[in-house]
Amino acid sequence: MPTSEKSKSLNLKDIKPEETPENIESEVFQTLTIEDVKYKTRLTKKYLNRKPYEPVNPKQVLSFIPGTIKKIYTSKGKKVKTGEKLVDLEAMKMLNTIFAHNNGTVAEILVKEGDLVSKNKLLILFK
Repeated sequence: MPTSEKSKSLNLKDIKPEETPENIESEVFQTLTIEDVKYKTRLTKKYLNRKPYEPVNPKQVLSFIPGTIKKIYTSKGKKVKTGEKLVDLEAMKMLNTIFAHNNGTVAEILVKEGDLVSKNKLLILFK
């Protein structure tokens, strides 16, 4: 297939990023090693601003969806078993029951019936 001047193929060497102060400050290079081969890579702002992973704390019960606390089945100091009802949370006209995921003793209840809660709000602490 004949090539004309308009349809040249580009090499990566031909592409040069614009060197503005914004680009220089936002580019952070990191060395990445995969199978004994080292690569230099750029990290984006989105990657740098990401929320780091935190393992689930078994001593906390969090709301998984925003809603209203309709009923609390437990009290402070009560020993609960796995699968026991803790709280009813109403969200989008549906009643969601939150169960205990571990055996334990309730140390503190941080909400009361009728409270509006947001996603990932701490509801109950275990000892």
